[in-house]
Amino acid sequence: MDINFRQIDKSNYNTCVSLKVGENQTNYVASNVFSLVQASYEDELYPLGIYNGDEMVGFLLYDYDEELKGWSLSRFMIDINHQNKGFGSKALEKFLDYFHDKFPNANLYTSVEIDNEVAIKLYEKYGFNKKNSFEYKVGDTTFKELRMLKELW
Repeated sequence: MDINFRQIDKSNYNTCVSLKVGENQTNYVASNVFSLVQASYEDELYPLGIYNGDEMVGFLLYDYDEELKGWSLSRFMIDINHQNKGFGSKALEKFLDYFHDKFPNANLYTSVEIDNEVAIKLYEKYGFNKKNSFEYKVGDTTFKELRMLKELW
C-alpha cells in the first residue's frame, strides 16, 4: 500500500468526481462535486486526492473553520470499490502526519453523522475524542452530527 496525496487540479478532477461511496453512505458525506465547487469559491479549503500509488482511491478536504477558530477535516471518503481494504485507516494515519507536519501546534476537528459508528470508531482509533453533538439543516434535510477533536499528537 503506497498512500499519498495530490492536489485536485485539471488533470484529476474528473477522476475525483467519479468516486462514489456505498448507497448506505450517501448521507454521511457531501458529494465530491459539491466539495470541489465549494473549494473553488471559499477561502482556505484544501481538496486532496487520496492515491494508492498512481490510482485515486479517495478524497479529503480540510479547511480552516472560522466558526471553530480551528482546522477541520471536513470531507473524507474512500471509493466504494476500494473500501474494506485498509485504505481508510492508512489514509487517515498518513493525513494526520501530513497535517501535523504542516501545523505542528494545531488541533484538528472533524464531524461525523451520529449514526456512523464505523467512522466514529476509526476517528477514535486515531486519537479523536467526542466533544459535542449539533444539528443543521440543508434544504428540508436535518443533519445530526458529532464533533470530534484531535488534541494530542
